[in-house]
Amino acid sequence: MKISRYRWFVVAVFFAFMLLHQADKLLIGPLTTPIMEEYGIDEVQMGAVFTGALLVGAILYPLWGYLYDRYARARLLALASFIWGSTTWLSAIAPTYPAFIASRASTGIDDSSYPGLYSLISDYFGPSVRGKIYGLLQLSQPLGYMFGLIAATFLGGTIGWRGVFYITGSLGLVLAAVIFFGVKEAQRGASEPELENLEIMGVYRFDIKIALDLFRKRSLLLLFAQGFIGVFPWNVITYWFFRYLETERNYQPQAVLITMIPAILVLASGYFVGGAIGDAFFKRTPRGRMLVSVFGVLMGAIMLLLTLNVPIANQTLFLILLLGTAVFIPFASANVISTVYDITLPEVRSTALAVQYFVENIGAALAPLMAGFIARDSSLHTAILTICVTAWIIGSILLSATAYLVPKDIRTLRDQLSERAEKERGYLAA
Repeated sequence: MKISRYRWFVVAVFFAFMLLHQADKLLIGPLTTPIMEEYGIDEVQMGAVFTGALLVGAILYPLWGYLYDRYARARLLALASFIWGSTTWLSAIAPTYPAFIASRASTGIDDSSYPGLYSLISDYFGPSVRGKIYGLLQLSQPLGYMFGLIAATFLGGTIGWRGVFYITGSLGLVLAAVIFFGVKEAQRGASEPELENLEIMGVYRFDIKIALDLFRKRSLLLLFAQGFIGVFPWNVITYWFFRYLETERNYQPQAVLITMIPAILVLASGYFVGGAIGDAFFKRTPRGRMLVSVFGVLMGAIMLLLTLNVPIANQTLFLILLLGTAVFIPFASANVISTVYDITLPEVRSTALAVQYFVENIGAALAPLMAGFIARDSSLHTAILTICVTAWIIGSILLSATAYLVPKDIRTLRDQLSERAEKERGYLAA
């Protein structure tokens, strides 16, 4: 009972970490205009700011993945939170554009921390409920975005964008202490059905041979490929949608809030709903999570196409269709993470998800800059629509192929865990 209660404490701490970290990471979107005005830069130069942090995060994902699989994940997450707070403070004091782009790029160091977080959670919760738990945690991302929006709107005008960064950076330092002293490490694989009832379980650490075997799993390779293109839309929307509303749909700050807060709340629900539906379908078929993901990205593409073509004067219809778009586009997120863990051994799960995120961020790092170029030569409307719809169509094809192949890789993992359980029982009997 104590373990059961404690794991929810861990979820609460990580929810707070992700909420505030995402607020810090994403509030640069609503602060884009004052930052551009202070430094006197254009869309391409601002796009480079977004891209710099994404590139640093992408490059460091493999290193963080290895460290999480080799050492205590809870301690490393505390370090990541400390780095978040420190680098955000550096961004706040940057006096020039070159200093700002360098300091903002350094904030990408801690953006690679999530594979260890999800891996640790996977050892507290079994595979049948992970979609819901990951969906619950991922509620924090859009809610953090909303928190950042509110902070940028109400505090940016009084204390300035630098003052907002001081606040979020300080929160990162506080959470570093909470994680360091409050979160305990869980034994790898402890929640797997084949291993959870063992009296004594072996200790499993990163193994280079097992890690290299990841690249032989065809369903995992397809998820990597989907990840490269699949996060283009997220980064284009995250970094450019506020400016699109302000400059091309002529929204005032209050209208932006009235539009985006409901959209973000609906988006947040989509993470949990998508994960819960994925869990339900997964109990019926091993392809369930991927089928839900395909449905989500296709519906997201259709709804965004309809939304952005609403006449500028019709703000009510625009909001209604935007809410419809928001509920579908996060459907794949928790299901992709759960599927990565459905087909990988516990000691390389951080590495597997780190590779997934590495590939995603290499692709995503290009998205804000690409959108900046398209917007400068055409419009943000064209940039957002072209990049998002194209990426989601390609992603749906790759996810469909994953759905076809994934049952074999799931069976392989379950057989490997069963073999381990038999060996552990044999050692105890001897």
